[in-house]
Parts: sequence; structure tokens; C-alpha cells
Amino acid sequence: MQSELALTLHAGWSVRQADPSVGAADNFTASDGWCPATVPGTVYQDLIASGRIPDPFIGRNEEQVQWVAEAAWCYRLAFDVAAAVRRASMALVFEGLDTFAQVWLNGERVLVSDNMFVPARVEVGHRLRDGPNALWIHFDSALLRGRALEAHHGRRALWNGDSSRLYVRKAPYHYGWDWGPTLLTAGPWKPVLLHASDARIADVHSPVWLAPDLAHARVDVHTTLEGKLTTTAAATATATATATATATLRHVLRDPQGQVVAQCSTPAATSTSASLSVPSPLLWWPAGHGAQPLYELLSELVEGDCVLSSRRRKLGLRRVRLVQQPVAGEPGRSFHFEVNGRDIFCGGANWIPDDNLLNRITPARYRERVAQAAAAHMTMLRVWGGGIYEDDAFYDACDELGVLVWQDFLFACGLYPAHPSYLASVEAEARAAVLRLRHRASLALWCGNNEDYTLAETMGVYGPGKDLARFDARAIYEELLPTVCNELDPGRPYWPGSPFTSTTEGQLNSQDPTTGDRHSWEVWHQLMLPYAQYAKVGARFVSEFGMQSHPSLAVLEAAIPAAERFAGSRTLQWHNKASSVVGPDGHRRLAVYVADTLRAPATLAGQVYATQFVQAEALRHAFEAFRRRWQHAGARACGGALVWQLNDCWPVTSWALVDSGGHAKPAWYATRRALAPLACALRQDATGLSAWVMNSTAEALALRARWRLWALDGALLHEQTTDVHAGANGSTELSPPTALAVAGGTPLLASLDLEGAEPGPGAALAGAGATATATAWPEPFRWHRFPDPGIEVGPKGDGALVLRAARPAKGVWLAAPSARFSDNFVDLLPNEPLRLSFEGTLEGLAIICLNTLQDPPG
Repeated sequence: MQSELALTLHAGWSVRQADPSVGAADNFTASDGWCPATVPGTVYQDLIASGRIPDPFIGRNEEQVQWVAEAAWCYRLAFDVAAAVRRASMALVFEGLDTFAQVWLNGERVLVSDNMFVPARVEVGHRLRDGPNALWIHFDSALLRGRALEAHHGRRALWNGDSSRLYVRKAPYHYGWDWGPTLLTAGPWKPVLLHASDARIADVHSPVWLAPDLAHARVDVHTTLEGKLTTTAAATATATATATATATLRHVLRDPQGQVVAQCSTPAATSTSASLSVPSPLLWWPAGHGAQPLYELLSELVEGDCVLSSRRRKLGLRRVRLVQQPVAGEPGRSFHFEVNGRDIFCGGANWIPDDNLLNRITPARYRERVAQAAAAHMTMLRVWGGGIYEDDAFYDACDELGVLVWQDFLFACGLYPAHPSYLASVEAEARAAVLRLRHRASLALWCGNNEDYTLAETMGVYGPGKDLARFDARAIYEELLPTVCNELDPGRPYWPGSPFTSTTEGQLNSQDPTTGDRHSWEVWHQLMLPYAQYAKVGARFVSEFGMQSHPSLAVLEAAIPAAERFAGSRTLQWHNKASSVVGPDGHRRLAVYVADTLRAPATLAGQVYATQFVQAEALRHAFEAFRRRWQHAGARACGGALVWQLNDCWPVTSWALVDSGGHAKPAWYATRRALAPLACALRQDATGLSAWVMNSTAEALALRARWRLWALDGALLHEQTTDVHAGANGSTELSPPTALAVAGGTPLLASLDLEGAEPGPGAALAGAGATATATAWPEPFRWHRFPDPGIEVGPKGDGALVLRAARPAKGVWLAAPSARFSDNFVDLLPNEPLRLSFEGTLEGLAIICLNTLQDPPG
């Protein structure tokens, strides 16, 4: 027997639009209409590359390419198979076909597929020729096939996109969303392989178990074998597998330094399960709470000196638990995560696919986006249910950088069907996703859907006294998916939907703030509350909230024709997809929040800054308010907050913190400060000042607070120092000095600086080196005239610069085309220099702040 081979079939493909008037053979043997095809890829990529359609991301070109979604497409490849490649099993492997596909090999149909997320493996050894082989794939229009299904089964309610999408197992966001274009891709979007093997390891399940005291770990390894071997069947292998007496399963576990810590070998004929013991394990922690050591597990099927098949993966040794317990002094129950016995506040973001043309997202780009989340002190990303089960590169980055993953199954904003053939497709999809991802250290939760329960409530088919039988997709979220998860990944928590309220207390309202998770959209959507009221719309876990802003000026200038680069242009509005029951209205809502906060600027550059200013302030208020409720053990009134959204898929005005060009917006910097291990907040309103400190470290901190009150002209009116205690892993209320009362009268600025203090004799507090700052400005900003702060840029060199202001400066934003700064969107206090490092060059450096916006020349 010989080692397995996996040959990629990616080079040499061609694609053409199918002619519906002729049969498959005539379409594939036609001599005209073909252009080179990228595999893995989508038809849009190939049509753009060949000049047949314009780039749909530019201007309003999206309108001109909608015909692509209504066409059928043919892909063809000719390939040879060398005699040396031949094995007992020769299989074509399609890791993902988007979406309604038929596959022919040498004129014989070998596969019919209707689910973008279900991989296929087809035995083709007896169909392969010694010479050239013809591989054909025909993709029907997902839009037209979905509409035919809808016509047969009936129209169903939804938010976003064409209603036929509910019948099609395709990425929902391809149909258009309130932040993305409508681009219904087709094509072999994942690798196409020819797999040759005599025997192979088809799957490895490697659950990790930790002792209660965390001093010992065990990795259980369950292996599924497939292949035509030579003698008796292995009792625990699959029905199709047989094994010789000499075939051996070998498992080796190495620590992060590459040292073998455990290994075992078992005869493949007698056992496909083994256990590896790890004394004194190096534990995997979320970012900010410890290191992320990854062990390597190598599993091999060996006969003599020949490795027939092998599988390699990285494992993190950790225990994750979803905790729902009473909250001291409040109704309901908590909803928070515990890792290795430690409560973790999960500040983070929602993740959408980073492009509409998925194959353009490189592993480096995945790494960059996840690294941006980790650098902003985020501990969790929610892979939202309207996208895809992400590429391995995404989960690799999360494992390596310590970012927990909340993984939705792919149902979003709709009343999905549940007829037998649909349920069968969903089960195959769910099994494929769980089998692929269940070993991930970062994976914290499986979740059934996004906002489907909420939609059902609005349609009157879910809630107390409602006809629940009309909400037939509950069979998916409450029966099928939890059954699959319990069978294949029983150690991971499953949650029926987001938002969802546990029914233990008889509650069916998915917006209940006292239990479960909640989407807090009273700000921006719904009531359009002022962002200062985020504290009123908190929950046990806020899994969505957000505020829109424009992307960077550079992104807009690259996507919008020169003639349309002005505030309020038609094309600028086209690149804002937000809508409500009255239709597209994102530009109107954005204008309201800017007008309520600032004096609206007239230029496009001014509008970019203004919307990003509002977004940054809104997210600062939100994260500080939600984190304030993470009080102490037994009082976890808010277990996490995931902003909508981290990233963008095209050049768009959206809720993202990082735009499609990879530029971090001011909101990213505001979020990073609000989620820092030590952070503080200062609020100024009609009743005076309030303040609190947030400490996510495992130790209580002894701090010294410096309180100051400033006039807007830079005069220091009061200064006072107090000692502050910051409890471990929680929030602590502070008492501002009475002399800092700022209610009413002349507008004033308050500031708070925290510095670590050395504990006194016998004190059990750490704190040396810890710092945090906060400011409370008179709001709304549009009511006040802020004097020119007199910002000066000090010495520039050695990758650093110094900023200094004579008077208070709010929201100081530095922009240079080729520079990235260590911090940005900062507040400057009078005569207190701020040193920033940067990468790149400062050529073209521009500085803008609130004063620049509100007091334009003339």
C-alpha cells in the first residue's frame, strides 16, 4: 500500500455563461464564450478580470452586474492522471460548490449539490481515463432556483434580501444586507481536489478534558478510518474500513516548544480510540488573561515504514463554560463565560465576511483583521449567522491570538422552512461545520441563528399565547442543531438563537434584559435614542449594538467617482445600505445623530470626521456603560458586549470599526481604551459627575486618582488627589470630589487620571505601573464654542512625535497616507505633552479635532 495523495485541481479552468437553449454537452463543448477561471473562486472575479463586467464596488456599478445572478455558468477543466498516482480509492473532493451544481466526469454525471456549505467526496476511480479527463461543473442561478422553490412552498417573512433566499443554503449576505451589496456569486468557491488513497484517516476527534484543579489534562483521540485494506474489519472503525494486523494508529502530542509530551500506538484492527495524558498542562487563555500555548497533535495510520495517512492539528488545553446563575440584588440570571474557572467579560465585536468575493481574502488579511480585534482588547468575535462558516485561516488566527469565537449557524433574519428535504440539507451542513471546527481552542459557543426569534415575535408566531406551530424552524434551532452538537461536540455550549431568552422561567421575550442575550438597537434603530442613553438598554449579554459612520476618506475616494465626491451625493448614499420599514434611510439617521451632536460640516472630509466622531463617542459610552455592570463574582449583571461590527466587506458607510481598506476608525481607538485591562469612565450630566473604574486583571489594584476641573480656555480651576481601590476582575464605583460639581452654568471639562500606587504595609493590593485616563466634556458638543486649542506638533523623528495643546482639545485625529499611529483620536489637556509612535512616514500629515469642525475659518 502507498501513502495518500491530495492533488489540487486549480489550474487550467475556463468559465462561460450557459446557453439555456442547448444541453449540457453542447454547452461544455462549445468553442466560444470561454474565459480563464480562478478556482477556488467565483464567476464575478473572472468576469471582472476578463473585462466583461465593471468592478461592482466602484460607484453604482453594482446595478450593472445584477444580470450575472440570473445566468447559469459552466466551468470546465481537462486534466491527466499519472499511473503513479493511482490508488485503491480515487475520489474527487469538492470542499464547497456555490450553490446549485451538477458535476460531470468524462460525460457522466457524478454529483448533484444544492448547499454551499456541504463538502462532497465522490469515488471516481473506475471513471478516470489514462489520457485527458474532462471535468465539467454547471451552476444554476441560485436566485431563479430559489424563486422556483418559493413559488412551490410559499413566500415567508424576512428582513434583508430577496425572500427566496430562505429556501437556499447559500450565504444570506450575498442577497444584499443593510451594509452590503447584492452579489449572488456562483462557482467552486473552495478547493477542488483529486484524492488518492489505499487507506486514510477520514476524521479525528480530539476533545480536551481538564481536571477540576487544572493540574492535569487529557486529550482523547477518536479516529475514523476509511479505505480498502486487506483483512478483518476493525470493530470500532467505519463500516467501510478494514485493517491488516500490521496497520497501526500512532498519535503524538507535542507542546508549544515541539517537545513530545505524550504518545501512543494502537493496532488499527482493534482500536480507533486512545487517550493522551498531560501533567501540568500549559493552559490556553483568552487575550489579556494569559498566554495562548497551542499543542500539536499528529495522528498517523502506519503500515511498516509507510505512513498511509496523517492528520495534524493545533489544540489549546482549556475549559469553557457558559454560566447562567443568579445576579445579586436583581431578577433573572447572568449570561457570561468562564474560562479555566475564571469569569471573563467578553468585550468584542460581530464578524461579517471580509469581502463579497470570498477568495480574495488571504490568510494574511484574516490574520490582520483578527489581530486588529485583539489589539483593541477584544476577547470575542461573533461569526454572524448571515455569512459563512469561516476559512480555517480565521480560526487559526483566533486560536493563536486568544480571541474567543461565538459561532452562529447560518440562519439570519428570516422564518426559515423546515420541510424534510430542507432539514436533511441543514443536517448535512451542520455536521460538516461541527466536524471541521470542534477542535478549535477559540470556539466558545454554537448558536442556532441570528434574530429569527425576534422576527417571529414581530410576526406574531412566537411568544406567550402565540401559535408556535407556525414557527416551524424551531425544529432546526431546538431539535436538529442541538442534537447534532450534542452528538459531535458535547463539551461545547449550544444556544438556540441570538437574541434568545431562556424559557426556564417561562419567559419567551427575546428582548428580556434580565436573562439570555439581547440586541440593543434602541440606539440607531427603533427609538433612535441618544447614544448617551446606552446604559438604559443594557442586558445580561449585549450581542449586538452599534453606530454608523463613513469609512475613511481614502476608501471613499477610491470607490466614488470624482464628480460625486461631495456630502450628500447620490453615489455616497448608494454606499450606505442601511434601511428600515420606510426604505433606505441610513443617510437620514446618520444626519440626525451628527446634527444632535455636532455642527454638521459641509465638506465630504468634514462629514467623514463628524460621523466617525459620533461613532467613537457612542461606542465609548456603550462599552463603558456595559462594562460598568460587570461588578464582581455573583453580580455579573452584564457578561459581555459585542459591537456591530468589526469589519466591512466593501467600501461602505456602516457600523464597522475597521473599514474595507483595513483602516481603523476613531471608534476602534475609543473601543481599545474602553476595553483596556484597566480603564476608567467619567460622566457629566445635569446631576453632576459620576465615575467608575474597570479592572479585568486577576488582582485588586491600589490606585491614586488625580481629579481636575478645567475651563475651556485652559485655566485649571481645581485639582485634587484621592486613593482608589479597584476590585479584581470587575468594576468599582468612584466618588468624585464635591468640588468638581459641574452641573449647569459655564461649560467646564473634568478629567480623571489613575496611576498605580505602591500598597502600604500589609496591603494586599497591586497597582504599580497601572494607568488610565478619562475626560468628561460638556455635551452636546454643538451647544458650545470651543476655543482654538493651539495644537503644536513637537519633534518628529525616530518613529515618534509629540503633541501639545495650550487649551483642551477633543478628538484629535492624525491622518497621513503612509503612517499608522500608536494611538489616535485622543484628547489633549493644556500643556501636557503626548508622545505617539508611528510606522511609515509623516508626509502629508493632517490634524483635525472638534475645534476644527465646529469653528471653521470665516
